[in-house]
Amino acid sequence: MRTVGGRTDRVVVVGAGLSGLAAALHLAGRGREVTVLERAAVPGGRAGRLDVGGYRVDTGPTVLTMRDVLAETFASVGDTVERRLELLPLSPAYEARFADGSRLAVHSEPDAMVDEVRRFAGDAEARGYLRLRDWLGRLYRAQYDRFIAANVDSPFALVSPDLARLAALGGFGSLHGRVARFLRDDRLRRVFTFQSLYAGMAPRHALAVYGVIAYMDTVAGVFFPRGGVRALPDALAASAADAKVDLRYGMTVTGLERRGDRVTGVCTDTGERFGCDAVVLTTEPAYAYRLLGRAPRRPVRLRAAPSAVVVHLGVPAGAETAHHVLSFGDAWRGTFDELIRRGRTMTDPSLLVTRPTATDPGLAPPGRDLLSVLAPVPNLDRGRIDWDARGHDYAEEVIEVATRRVPGLPHDARILAVLTPADWARLGMTAGTPFSYAHSLAQTGPFRPGNFPRSSANAVLAGAGTVPGVGVPTALISGRLAADRITGRTP
Repeated sequence: MRTVGGRTDRVVVVGAGLSGLAAALHLAGRGREVTVLERAAVPGGRAGRLDVGGYRVDTGPTVLTMRDVLAETFASVGDTVERRLELLPLSPAYEARFADGSRLAVHSEPDAMVDEVRRFAGDAEARGYLRLRDWLGRLYRAQYDRFIAANVDSPFALVSPDLARLAALGGFGSLHGRVARFLRDDRLRRVFTFQSLYAGMAPRHALAVYGVIAYMDTVAGVFFPRGGVRALPDALAASAADAKVDLRYGMTVTGLERRGDRVTGVCTDTGERFGCDAVVLTTEPAYAYRLLGRAPRRPVRLRAAPSAVVVHLGVPAGAETAHHVLSFGDAWRGTFDELIRRGRTMTDPSLLVTRPTATDPGLAPPGRDLLSVLAPVPNLDRGRIDWDARGHDYAEEVIEVATRRVPGLPHDARILAVLTPADWARLGMTAGTPFSYAHSLAQTGPFRPGNFPRSSANAVLAGAGTVPGVGVPTALISGRLAADRITGRTP
């Protein structure tokens, strides 16, 4: 593994998102003097927040999986999850609702899920689910240590018994095709393959290795922090502060000072300069490359994942829905073609409806519920839609579809906020998508933008745009991988 040579006593981390905070914690735990520079007034990055009318809205991730990754992050400075956060397990993890009116409660506990699948689709599918669950676990174990949680300098470094094991598990075939070997019911297949959309791919085109996301959602367990997902970056920042990390908010990085191929200082819009022996850049890779003055050459332009329109609503309390509801439309294959290839909104969209007040009522004023409805839409590279002009009308369409499909959703909703690809773009996100680059084969693992640009001897990247990719656990791992590049991997 390539590492930063020379002194690494002082490190500046640009960005107090999840990856930046994780990097800061791991570096501080290894004895480095760390300064974090964040342009916003609060930590979080993609895990954003909005307070409006007594509602505490999370504008980014809505779920937390892989609790052990979070525990490892806190443990890097001798801290614990229990000291910093109250994590509430979600049971069910979510509820799936289908166009034919059927419903499936998705449980992480095997016995509960077997019973639910048997009720939903019969004994044969329940047996198939158990085989699928076993396969997902073996798939996760085969790729975590070497392919997700490790730095790789070359594709050749992946040639190992683990790669053979992953291939034997069918990891490089189609995700849909592999899941179809276990389950015949098309509705169940959707439940265990829709996660590929997070990676920017249709299930039929996604690699089966991305079944690992279904493992995180449906096997490892789903949690929600009391106080909202914003409580996670707040907790990480508090732990970092106690570990003597210098957290500076309201500072936009405008340039890097260099001596040869080394960064020696980080400059901000406030006119301040922070000297350093190494720097971690958690911005989008394109901006990081501009700061570094050189972008890597790629034979094919990087392709962004689809984006989303998210409508945040305040409604009278009493909605009879789970914390998360997946509402599947009748159409399936064609909608991915519309979204990814043709750059159009889905004519029969599948939606994610989140009611965080089902778990934490304190996120809304007394007598009210907080709802968020997410609809996948094309990113700005693929779709030529004027979201500033069309955003409100499309939000109304999304609300109408959600209330029609999910009985119990109140019709007298107050729109608190609408976030569209145009808003994500204004936050600096690639192609107006919060999901960064798609995880196609050519943009996965060693083929994804690397975290140690060869144009610099002491600048390292972290975040969704680099390895290992998009998601809360992977963002935390990304921060640790960046720290490993600076200090070397610790036992």
